Amino acid sequence: MSDLDQLAAFFERFPGVGTRQARRFAHHVLQLPTSDAEAFTKLITSARALTAECTSCRRFFSRPPQSTDTICSICQQDSRDRGLLLVVATDSDLLAIERSGTYQGLYYVLGGTLPLLSEQEAQRLRINGLREAVKLRSQQDGLREIILGFPVNPDGENTARYVQSKLVDIVDATSTITQLGRGLSTGSELEYADSETIKNALSNRTTQP
Repeated sequence: MSDLDQLAAFFERFPGVGTRQARRFAHHVLQLPTSDAEAFTKLITSARALTAECTSCRRFFSRPPQSTDTICSICQQDSRDRGLLLVVATDSDLLAIERSGTYQGLYYVLGGTLPLLSEQEAQRLRINGLREAVKLRSQQDGLREIILGFPVNPDGENTARYVQSKLVDIVDATSTITQLGRGLSTGSELEYADSETIKNALSNRTTQP
């Protein structure tokens, strides 16, 4: 496989990128001026060096050089309601909810969704980490509610069922599992929803059976 083919194959691993689009990305990189290509390479290296994964919610966050922080600014906020835990698929979903300004609890980023008929994909989700987070929050913060905030599509619904099945044995009588309610239309992605839609979905969340 040539370097060009390897580059295209690498882009094809990006979320939502198909074979044709990956090939266009690869050709675009080759057409960049040398200075832009070098700047792009340095930016990737710098971003990786100055970005960390929060050990609490698992989202990626930027931190100053030489910093050893392992907890992001959201998880550090004392004003957060630590009795609420909203489980989302991706960092983008978390940021969309934060922009809405309607949620003041904590988060956990699962790392994706679970497609139907693809059990192997479950291995890449942070389900064990979520279980540990729920146990910790229950012990330390009096966890009251776990909100499943996944896309309103077949994959999102499948993920919600899967997550609930993995939490049911550790959720005590003082906690409930809910799901975002009406406000999100069928087939919608959370990261593209507007603030009012997210507000309605949070306000109308339903208890999982």
